[in-house]
Amino acid sequence: MFKRLVDAGVAVAITVDGKRVAARVGDTVATAMIAAGIDHCRTTPVTGAPRAPYCLMGVCFECLVTVDGVGSRQGCLVPVSEGMAVETQTGKREAGR
Repeated sequence: MFKRLVDAGVAVAITVDGKRVAARVGDTVATAMIAAGIDHCRTTPVTGAPRAPYCLMGVCFECLVTVDGVGSRQGCLVPVSEGMAVETQTGKREAGR
């Protein structure tokens, strides 16, 4: 659905739910997930509906993911780095996670 206008830059590898995803230096977690064709970042705690990045500027909180074990990070604001482990969030999180 989405295509990079310019596919240049230094490649980095991250994992999303244990699967390797190619990203570029300067990408955010949300843009790397979109470019990889991943269609949602989390599911809602009440209905389980999938949610995906919406505003891409930190206002809507639809792109919440777990990054390197830290939950509820806004994927649109977190730059990727080599070896980063990202997990989609399913339902509500447990306290302290």
